[in-house]
Amino acid sequence: MSSETEQDWKNWRERRAESVAAPYGPLALTGTYWLADAADGKIPGLPGEWREQDGSVVHQGDGVFGRLEPEGEPVLFGEKRIVAIDREGLLALRIWDPASDARRDFAGIGAFDYDERWVLPAVFRPYPEGRAVRVPHADGRERGLGVSGELAFTVDGAEHSLAVAVEEDGTLWGVIADATSGRSSYRFRFLRTPAPAPDGRVVLDFNRTLLPPCAFADAFVCPFPPPGNTLPFALEAGESKVLTS
Repeated sequence: MSSETEQDWKNWRERRAESVAAPYGPLALTGTYWLADAADGKIPGLPGEWREQDGSVVHQGDGVFGRLEPEGEPVLFGEKRIVAIDREGLLALRIWDPASDARRDFAGIGAFDYDERWVLPAVFRPYPEGRAVRVPHADGRERGLGVSGELAFTVDGAEHSLAVAVEEDGTLWGVIADATSGRSSYRFRFLRTPAPAPDGRVVLDFNRTLLPPCAFADAFVCPFPPPGNTLPFALEAGESKVLTS
């Protein structure tokens, strides 16, 4: 690989590790608590009662009343940051703690060696309309996963395709597995590409395949790969596992 390409990849790896290890990065998530499972309004580690009201989360305790909007501004309790989320109409609270065990024990992100063979030309083929595929998630529940089209590419003379979504900025995102999953890499990974050209062409760099957030903290509810997104070969490229001290 060229020295410039090697340095770009190393810089990307360094930025990823810094982002993951940030005080409120993925390693700091210590819990996702669904209000539907807390009939008494009690959330472990938090004071007062937390309940759903008109699509928001309300908190009451010690004469203090507060409201959190899903995906809105966080509330601070000491160093902890509390965020409300909505997944298909179910509300939950997420707790982020810079003092988490996972953040303390983090020693880096393992990755396969860079290999230019995994930088491939690909074509994005959008569906006539977006669709939702029901898939299991890391918390054991099944939810819809939005996909917008297929990303087609060739490896060793055989064409493969992956269902992917189009992000707000036009980039592509997908959930994938391969023959290394659960062995030399995490059980599934995320794929991102730049926005495709108007004719659908895009560069697919598997060297930048990502570990999902749930690899860093069990409290994330990441989607599993949809049907057809498990590659039949060993994708020895990209991030592989979380390293701990």
